[in-house]
Amino acid sequence: MIGNAPAGGWSRSVEARGRLLLLASLVILTVGAWTLTVYQARTMDMPMGIAVRGVAEPAADDDQMADMPGMAMDDVADASMAGMSGMGWTWDSLLTFVVAWAVMMAAMMLPAAAPMVLLFHATATRRKAAGSAFVPTWVFALGYLAVWTAIGVVTWLLVQAGSELASRMSETRRVTWAPLALGSVLVGAGVYQFSPLKAACLRQCQTPVGFVMTHWREGTTGALRMGFLHGAYCLGCCWALFAVLVATGVMSLAWMLLLTLIVSLEKLLPVGPRASWAGGMMLVALGVVVAAGADLPWTA
Repeated sequence: MIGNAPAGGWSRSVEARGRLLLLASLVILTVGAWTLTVYQARTMDMPMGIAVRGVAEPAADDDQMADMPGMAMDDVADASMAGMSGMGWTWDSLLTFVVAWAVMMAAMMLPAAAPMVLLFHATATRRKAAGSAFVPTWVFALGYLAVWTAIGVVTWLLVQAGSELASRMSETRRVTWAPLALGSVLVGAGVYQFSPLKAACLRQCQTPVGFVMTHWREGTTGALRMGFLHGAYCLGCCWALFAVLVATGVMSLAWMLLLTLIVSLEKLLPVGPRASWAGGMMLVALGVVVAAGADLPWTA
């Protein structure tokens, strides 16, 4: 036992250094993703959500109209409300959106996923010391992020379809239906916060140890499957919140920060279920107010 002590101490030291390096990498990736997300929000022509599509644009002044010959006032408003849909159903549009979405998901979800990523790394390191094949943690993380990237494709399809539908509606109908549509999304997302499915998925996200003990798989393929599965649980936990983000505007920084806060409180703190319920009540109340005609905050 005495002879094994130095080796055990060295092993723990290596594990601690690896954990610290991984934590630093996650911090750097999160900061980098947020930096890119802020840049995208300020520079990219991304979908603006129901909140903007339903509101008539202010009239342009004579100087602005002089710079846009041949365009009627309604055309200018429609072009502004259509957001990224002006690019049409093209591969370039899809690629641009999905890349921006993947970066945004990394920024918003990595903080909440960090405990699971760190635990996977620690477990893989210990199993390597016991003789099992070592699997890099990035394989697990890749599977996790792949789920959210795939959802970006689905989101793009929904945004494009919604933009096309909005462009076919008159301005009067948009003003009438947009508050009701946005309010319905907010209320629906709020109600989902109280659902059994939300609670079941949140438990999986809150207990990384239980997830690893129940779902551990050996090898690279196993790690990728674990990443997919954890991403699926995370999707089941958070999809309604991101539906709110899509409805309010994909590149709305204020809503990104608010929803990131809710997700992090749910997953990282013991009061997670209470934070989920509080967020649900807030969304339901806000949805009712917006459906009644009030302006949605934080969409500028």
